[in-house]
Amino acid sequence: MDIKELLDLEAGKKNRDIGLMEAADPLRVAKPYRDDIIALICALFAYGNAKLIEKFLLSLDFSALNDDEETIEKKLQGRYYRFQTNKDVTEIFKTFARFKKEASLEDIFLEGYKKERKVVDGIKNVLEKLYSLNPYRTSGYEFLLGKVPLQNPSSPYKRWNMFLRWMVRDDELDMGLWKRVDKADLLIPLDVHTFNVSKKLGLLNRKTYDFKAVLELTQTLRGFDAKDPIKYDFALYRLGQSKEIEKIIKQ
Repeated sequence: MDIKELLDLEAGKKNRDIGLMEAADPLRVAKPYRDDIIALICALFAYGNAKLIEKFLLSLDFSALNDDEETIEKKLQGRYYRFQTNKDVTEIFKTFARFKKEASLEDIFLEGYKKERKVVDGIKNVLEKLYSLNPYRTSGYEFLLGKVPLQNPSSPYKRWNMFLRWMVRDDELDMGLWKRVDKADLLIPLDVHTFNVSKKLGLLNRKTYDFKAVLELTQTLRGFDAKDPIKYDFALYRLGQSKEIEKIIKQ
């Protein structure tokens, strides 16, 4: 079996509800809401251990996004996660509550994306808008949102690209809420599991975990499916997370 056959087989098995339910994943929390702002919050907190991510996200009261800021503080009292203090968490919710009143997340993304059909330009547009809505700044707050992309970014923007996969791809796995972004333009949400599995399978030569690795791996996957290259993302991730990749390599 060649690599494309293997990945098509694994994507077929894992890009399903049953595949999603096999292990903890932030998408399991985000998906029932079918709301892009809730999904983005879930994606931004998706760093660290998957079980702990899911546990934290399940503890959040997302109805607070529709409340006044005093109520937001009450509903999120005591909530904190790794690099984010309780104040960071409440300020993130305030920022997104303000966003909901002013703009559509998809529309703001499209303003950047449609210029050259680059998703990183869409991410830049959304981040600039988010930072403009709240002057609050701490290392935890800025880590959660991420840096506004430069012309030649170095960050893989894993959490943002994962969010875009959820929003744009439309199958049993992903939500497909955004209809005006072409899934052919998506970039791989490169995390450590995906990075290591891709190197082991010969899909990626770059040794540095950065944006150039994202572009290289995405281009490789476009060779397998030019219209939907990121359909392989969840399979690659789960092959690493479950350590199935070690059995496959030994065969």
